[in-house]
Order: sequence, then structure tokens, then C-alpha cells
Amino acid sequence: MTVIGSPPRLARSLLGATIFYNVAEGVIAILAAVAAGSIALFAFGVDSYLEVAAASAVLWRLLIADEERGERAEQRAMRFIGWTFLALAVAILYQALSALATRDGAQESYVGIGLAVASATLMPGLALWKLRTAAQGNIIALAAEAKETLACSYLSVTLLAGLVANAVAGWWWLDPLTALLLVPWLVREGLEGARGDVCFDGLTACFCRACFYGVRSCRAVCCSPA
Repeated sequence: MTVIGSPPRLARSLLGATIFYNVAEGVIAILAAVAAGSIALFAFGVDSYLEVAAASAVLWRLLIADEERGERAEQRAMRFIGWTFLALAVAILYQALSALATRDGAQESYVGIGLAVASATLMPGLALWKLRTAAQGNIIALAAEAKETLACSYLSVTLLAGLVANAVAGWWWLDPLTALLLVPWLVREGLEGARGDVCFDGLTACFCRACFYGVRSCRAVCCSPA
């Protein structure tokens, strides 16, 4: 398929857009969290900066021209992304359990609702665009980072559901309960990356139907680049 620019160049542009958006998202989320006293919004803001860190690590790898140095940097980027997954899992677990224990779910915030709508709309498309670009250029680290963007998408939907349900029906428990469903996936992905369990030999970034367009792990035989 034809894309605008080569895959590495497009990958850098997508990562740059990710960094720019998430810096702004984090500022807005944290300010709204302080104004509304919302733990969920604050955790969402922290997640934005984890995404900034992961995208920056992959962008750093792509800017290295030397192949051998690039491979070493890619390994470090994968491990760093793994640790960010684990940090995000801990943050969500703490926030969700605290909210359930204190019966203090997501608070009403129209700014937070607007931000969640924007992120839930934009992030899934950005993640799929990254996965497609990673598959075309076989950029493994970009495919791994795209999964963190998917996690951000999930959190956006979770945050939106919690804020709206709490504002309309007083369902304070929906936000922390739904967020807990993400923790096992984050832990699994994080441990694989942090321990360096992902082996690049015989693997390729994938964007085929069998792997749900890159959302789950896939062997090269499933979707080898043309």
C-alpha cells in the first residue's frame, strides 16, 4: 500500500505527533484533576507522560543511522517501554483500589469529559496508523509503542464512561472497576519487554487480520512484508 513518505519518515512524524498531543493532554488532565479532585483524571494525566517517554525512546532509536547501534538502542527502547507498561499497571491498580476503598470514583468534570472524548476519538486511529507503518517498515519498536497508545485509548474510553456515568447516574464505581480489567494485559506486555523476552529473530511488525491488525503478537509467517 502507498503511504505518505517512507515508513521510517512517517514513523518519526507519528511519534512526534504522539509526543506533542500527550504533552498537551497531560497538562490539561492534571489541571482538570486538581480542579475536580479526580484521581482518575490525575492517573490519566500521568499516563500521558508515560506515553511521551515511550514515544521519545522509540524516536531516539529511529534517529540512529548505524544499524548495530540501532539494534542495541531498539532493545533498550523495548525494555524501557516494558517498564512503562508496568509503571502504568501499578498506577492504575493503586488508583482503582483506592477509589473502590474510599468510594470515591471519578468526579464530574466537563473539561475531563471533553478531553476523554478527544483522546478516545484520536488515539485508536493513531495507534492503528503506527501499527500499519511499523508493518510496512518492519519497525518492531514502533509496533510495541503503538500498543501503549492503544492502552491510552482504552483509558480514554474508561475515563469517559466513568465521568459521564458519575455525572448522570452517580455510578462512581464504574471507572475504577473497568480500569482494573486493563491491568493483566499491561503486566504481561510489561514483563515481556522489561525482561527482554521478545526475540526479534524471525519476527516482524504485523498488520494482518489474524493478529487483529497488530494488536496481539504475530509471527513473521503471518504477515511478511512484500
